[in-house]
Amino acid sequence: MHVVLVEPQIAPNTGNIIRLCANTGAELHLVEPLGFDLDDAKLRRGGLDYHEHATTTVHRDLAAVASRLDGRWFAFSSHGSQPYTEVAYRDDDVLVFGSERFGLGRDRLGDRRFDAVLTIPQRPGMRSLNLGNAVSIVVYEAWRQLGFAGAAIDGADGPLTVETLTSGGYDG
Repeated sequence: MHVVLVEPQIAPNTGNIIRLCANTGAELHLVEPLGFDLDDAKLRRGGLDYHEHATTTVHRDLAAVASRLDGRWFAFSSHGSQPYTEVAYRDDDVLVFGSERFGLGRDRLGDRRFDAVLTIPQRPGMRSLNLGNAVSIVVYEAWRQLGFAGAAIDGADGPLTVETLTSGGYDG
């Protein structure tokens, strides 16, 4: 699975998404111009120590990303008409999100690369979700559909159960 952020502007959002991608195995693609330096302390703080576990590539434009990725392309926008849950995701899908300030913009939403423009339903009158939250919602739905491939469902010491908690066997 590939996550593409087009011209992200807020370092902590991108840091959180780096952490998300490290935890789910999604590859992250950042399309320039970025609204921050990749050495930004806020980016590092958002991603904590997960940067080394994430595959992150910076591209000069969306065409450069397209030259490397062959899967189906899905744009995400509050203006989309198809809910993100109506897609049967595949592991080579490309999930494209716009910047925090401008989204993808109508000119990009019409790009012929996109197989569909999807939306995350929300209440009327609401403008949008935080970019990190939106990416998380979609990535986890796609990963769920893919059977959480590569996930470690149990904790390092085995599964945590109510019995473990109440018997004093959990040291937390």
